[in-house]
Amino acid sequence: MEQKKTVIVTGFEPFGEHAVNASWVAVQELEKLGLGHDVKLHVSEVPVEYQAVQTLLPALWKQHLPQLVVHVGVSGMATTVTLEQCGHNQGYMRLDNCSFCPESRCCLEGGPDCIHSVIDMDTVCKRVDSAGLGVSVSVSKDAGRYLCDYTYYTSLFLGEGRSAFVHVPPLGQPYSAEQLARALRAVILEMLELMENNKGKKHCLHDQ
Repeated sequence: MEQKKTVIVTGFEPFGEHAVNASWVAVQELEKLGLGHDVKLHVSEVPVEYQAVQTLLPALWKQHLPQLVVHVGVSGMATTVTLEQCGHNQGYMRLDNCSFCPESRCCLEGGPDCIHSVIDMDTVCKRVDSAGLGVSVSVSKDAGRYLCDYTYYTSLFLGEGRSAFVHVPPLGQPYSAEQLARALRAVILEMLELMENNKGKKHCLHDQ
């Protein structure tokens, strides 16, 4: 019998003007839906704190040994479910919920400037869009140089590219938590299928 795949999906705690963080609400809805019998789903709420991310993420990867880690974050500018292709190492100047930012302004001193996911987000986007869920999906290459980008880069580094980041709009602008959860479910299942199909193929993860 084939072993179950393990997927971790995270959302963020409230911050700034986001008194309710749509990402965590949507992830909790996703937990109710599940990812099917073949996938073990673990969900976790991530603090909007740089130092907490540096502690929590290695622990999640080590404890669960996931095939894929998907981070979900809210963007006040987003009007679609946005798939981020890469995470960035430098440019972290915005203060977190503890009024802290890294002195080095980067995730990993000496690390590559940018790490790409092994997942081709354009392909995922096209497949989910054609599924007719009534939720628009788009692709981005700039996760925003705040906790979202910082978390994504850290996870891409830890998981050798086996990570993804999805930005969602605030609740009701225009989608409900249930709609976002259904879109996340479709996105993650497509990602798993792509990863399965690409097994054995070499990926270049780092921009030189």
